[in-house]
Amino acid sequence: MAGDAVSIAPHVYKVISENDKVRILDSTMDPGEKTEMHSHPAVVAIALTSAKVKFTLPGGQTMEAELEPGHAMYMDAADHATENVGSNAIRVILVEIK
Repeated sequence: MAGDAVSIAPHVYKVISENDKVRILDSTMDPGEKTEMHSHPAVVAIALTSAKVKFTLPGGQTMEAELEPGHAMYMDAADHATENVGSNAIRVILVEIK
């Protein structure tokens, strides 16, 4: 697996709470901002702003996701790079499941 998200991209991911079951991250990205390849365990993402992001997987495949404020999505554990491909700054709360 790639390195931990907070270690790889501290400009994007900030730990706001952690215990033996979950780690909660505050994620912010400006338009066009990117991260290097990193990993997350299974995670629930909750959008605080509208968000349009592109994930690039280790093999080069890409997928895009769009969330409106208040919407949530679940993702299995994965390695990926992230890019804000929208026109606004985004803020998302991530709940990583340990």
